[in-house]
Amino acid sequence: MQHHNKHNKDTGIKGENIATDYLLLHGFTIIERNWRYKYWEIDIIASKGNLLHFIEVKTRTNERFGKPEESINETKMNALKNAASEYLHRHIEWKNIVFDVIAITLKNTVASEILFIEDVYF
Repeated sequence: MQHHNKHNKDTGIKGENIATDYLLLHGFTIIERNWRYKYWEIDIIASKGNLLHFIEVKTRTNERFGKPEESINETKMNALKNAASEYLHRHIEWKNIVFDVIAITLKNTVASEILFIEDVYF
């Protein structure tokens, strides 16, 4: 488990708040935020219609380290899959699921770019 400094943590929380607002604006229902199972965590679990979305939020304060969505690797996706299968095990009413990424670029604490990548295949 890597430890983030306070700035990174605040950035992450701000990003998740922006992502939550974005989803609500686009007709999603937020079911969970920061849902944890063991050492896995899903940033946002949301629904729209009969589809359950497991959403990873990526926030960056600048472009210097590449685009936010580029920082999602196989390990991270496997962790998401593991957490999702545990969630589905407990909530068997959900049959249709997708994994999404919301990549947010912050400039002076305001979202300069919000990229919603639905149905990420991995």
